[in-house]
Amino acid sequence: MRKIKTVNIAIGFVTGRLLFQNVLKTYINNWIEHGLIENNNVRIHVLVSYDLRYKNTNTNDYKNVPPALQKLVDSIHFYGVNEVNREIEELVKKDNTLDEKDCHLLFGEGYAKKRNIVTYFAIKLKMDKLLFIDDDEYPLATYRNKQGNLLWLGQSILSTHLKYNDNADVTHGLHCGYISPIPYLEFNHILTENDFKFFIEALSNDIITWAKMKQIIIRQKGVTYANEDILNNPASYEVEEANGMKFISGANLCFNLKNYKMLPPFYNPPGARGEDTFMSTALTELKVLKVPCYTFHDGFSMYNHLLNGVLPVVLLPIENTNHDILMRFVNATIGWVRYKPLLVYITDQDNFETTMQNMEKSLQYTIPKLCAYFKTNEFNKILIEFESYRKRVKKHFNDFENTKATWKRLLNNAI
Repeated sequence: MRKIKTVNIAIGFVTGRLLFQNVLKTYINNWIEHGLIENNNVRIHVLVSYDLRYKNTNTNDYKNVPPALQKLVDSIHFYGVNEVNREIEELVKKDNTLDEKDCHLLFGEGYAKKRNIVTYFAIKLKMDKLLFIDDDEYPLATYRNKQGNLLWLGQSILSTHLKYNDNADVTHGLHCGYISPIPYLEFNHILTENDFKFFIEALSNDIITWAKMKQIIIRQKGVTYANEDILNNPASYEVEEANGMKFISGANLCFNLKNYKMLPPFYNPPGARGEDTFMSTALTELKVLKVPCYTFHDGFSMYNHLLNGVLPVVLLPIENTNHDILMRFVNATIGWVRYKPLLVYITDQDNFETTMQNMEKSLQYTIPKLCAYFKTNEFNKILIEFESYRKRVKKHFNDFENTKATWKRLLNNAI
């Protein structure tokens, strides 16, 4: 009788929220429910890269996991500034092809570098697979039936990735809930739908498009619902390359570490997001599968009670009712505009200047309208950031190329 191979899977969290402990508890209970904790052929190791500055947290907010929960998984590892700096010192001593500057290209503050930290340690610990889960995404799918009722379905994220990941280099799941950071908008004479279309198109890429935003913001009032057909007839499909990219997102994302030396690193320009988007530009040689499992994205932290089993019967539009909601939108647009120049430079360098000029015109036209509509000058920061990142695009491109080259040296020589 053929012996079933034991799979060591790392569950990667990049977190900075007080909610982390509750999210971890929810996922461990999810693994119990789906028989993964009792399965002797699946060994689960939790790897946590935490940021104390994001929400002014302390180490106990992450490390103080109740012993009863700790016993249910095979190991838990935490990576803060001290742990990472110690590892960098060891790497520099061990490998004469890497210096401290090289290591800080890969590891440090920001989503990309913290994801690299988790990926590096998963490889060093000889994990077979690495599944990234975000601390604001829950193992649930929500959809509306033909009668318009809101229905919920539990999801086994880990089981689904384990099912498909052996036949791919990367598996990537689906997302529902509050994916967009844009609050529900009632257009008027100050900000028309066409005005907002120009704004979104200026910032857009193959993922952030006006067609998708219009569907979510206007027709669904900010909520993305799961596709009932996918839930009823689950199947995977290979992600095809488009414009030099195989699109993924940073969570509900699983790496097959069998061929770990082929994996690219995460990268984003300083202070930007898009670490998953830039990785998408480096997946040409890898097989990427879209797999049928959803996570519910609680992007505005409005539905924390889902973690305690309280299921709403309606998902409300996120309206611009307080400063936090407004600033989440502003900060998201700043993040987008910081990484758009580099993305264009990578994927369409011949038309870079033309695209930048068109972006500038659209932003100059629409930003005063956004300021008037939301009664704030915060959106003026977008043009300032755009000009700054546009000017530095060649430096950011060189940093990205150096990051990829340094990561390759690390994987070839240091592990």
